[in-house]
Amino acid sequence: MLKVIIVDDEPRVCNLIKMLADWDSLDMEVVGTASNGFEALELVESLSPDILITDMRMPGCDGMELIAKAKEMSPNLEIALVSGYAEFDYARSAMDFDVGGYLLKPIKKSVLMNTLEKLGRKSRERAETFRTMESLRQDSDKNHDLLRERLLEDLLQRKLESPSYEKLEKEYSFSIKGGLLQVFILKADYNYEKFGSIDIAVLKDKAEEIFINSILPLCRCGMFSFRNAAGYGILNFDPGKTEEIRRALRNFLNQLETQKYIFGSIELSLAIGKAADRAEELPGSMYMAQDAIAERIVEGTGRLYESVMAASGIDTLKILEKYNKTIDRAIDTLSADVADEALDELLGEVAQIRGIRGYELFELILAAGRTLAVRLNVKEESEIIQGFEERLNLCGSAKKIEACMRDFQRNNINIIREQRENEAIRPIRIAKQYIYSHSHEPITLEDVCAATGFSPNYFSTIFKKETGEGFSKYLTRVRIERAKDLLQNTSLSISEICNKVGYSDLKHFTGTFKKMTDMNPGQYRKLFG
Repeated sequence: MLKVIIVDDEPRVCNLIKMLADWDSLDMEVVGTASNGFEALELVESLSPDILITDMRMPGCDGMELIAKAKEMSPNLEIALVSGYAEFDYARSAMDFDVGGYLLKPIKKSVLMNTLEKLGRKSRERAETFRTMESLRQDSDKNHDLLRERLLEDLLQRKLESPSYEKLEKEYSFSIKGGLLQVFILKADYNYEKFGSIDIAVLKDKAEEIFINSILPLCRCGMFSFRNAAGYGILNFDPGKTEEIRRALRNFLNQLETQKYIFGSIELSLAIGKAADRAEELPGSMYMAQDAIAERIVEGTGRLYESVMAASGIDTLKILEKYNKTIDRAIDTLSADVADEALDELLGEVAQIRGIRGYELFELILAAGRTLAVRLNVKEESEIIQGFEERLNLCGSAKKIEACMRDFQRNNINIIREQRENEAIRPIRIAKQYIYSHSHEPITLEDVCAATGFSPNYFSTIFKKETGEGFSKYLTRVRIERAKDLLQNTSLSISEICNKVGYSDLKHFTGTFKKMTDMNPGQYRKLFG
């Protein structure tokens, strides 16, 4: 509904206009009236009307002055002038202020309604145009952001080998006209069981706020976006601002470090890739930043890493070969303790390597974890490896990486052991069900083996291991328990009960019952029936 203000120094004119118009049919309402220009300007400021109907001649601030000031305050305000014949030529000068309607005194209802309909139509069309333009702008911004997100994704997945300036602008909406390009990574390390999505959201919001206020103003263009536990930034700036950018990034980390208590239990580190003077070198800046941020594993968190030391020369394949031999024995025996031995041997080899780099240690442990998952031969292999890599990425020290790997080994070996034990128990469960269902029949061990699909010798072994007694003794106990129930809860004769629980000889049944309960069936019924 459009809002209307009426201004006239004669109250009766205001009332007349209010009475003449059919406001409901126009989908309008009069939200205020004023007797002079000063009051009218206060209403324009406080009520933000869509339409202003004003007299030309008023004390203090006349119609022309009111229109000029009201248009400054609200450029989209639609205006209708009220004037007499003597003032008509004067009123025409209001065209400079985009006045949309004139009402000559005495005001007629038909003219008033037509004028209001015209002004209402213009106001709504302008509002619709604004909404359309705003929607287009938002869609454009959204597409712009999506393209830049794809740039980051392609860099992380190493799909972008040697981009040109033209490619960055055309395909990723990242417009660069020379200068330097540099990637930085903000890394968060935390306990995934104690640190939730809300904590990450708070960290993300704060980091983006600092980036926008402190770093982006120094750049020609830039972006910053989070992926899981890391924020990735791409900057384009003038070469003369290299040191200023470096200081801003260090301050970025320092500000977040001093506010860590807001985010919970978390460790933060920052790495900067090489500043590239050509678009083709952007991927290299990303790779350098990724290797540099891994240094926190051996050097510690809470620091700014700007370079990567030379590789240590670690023979990863040789170390993994030794690890594989021991881990195969752990898997064959399903022993978590032997898996620990395999990891201890691997870490012992690592300890002898001088100057091992963080990324080398990370890749070694990740490769060992993948090896374990493959050798376990589980259906969810890819999900298990992905989950392990995500947890490993949250480890900010060598000790935490070791603990993560040890837990990974133990948990997965224990899961496989439980699965295999359950597989062994399943035929026993089927056998028990078969015995309960057929205990009234003259069943044999061979009958049960046929039902479970095992050989008599193997079945007898695993059945006794799981139940603590042999097949015959277990069957006898089931039959006697069934007999006790019938003696207590039915009026069947002992002879009938003997047949119902699988015995054809009453004397044999009675003797067996007494052996199991220290009383014959008749005594049991008298005592418990």
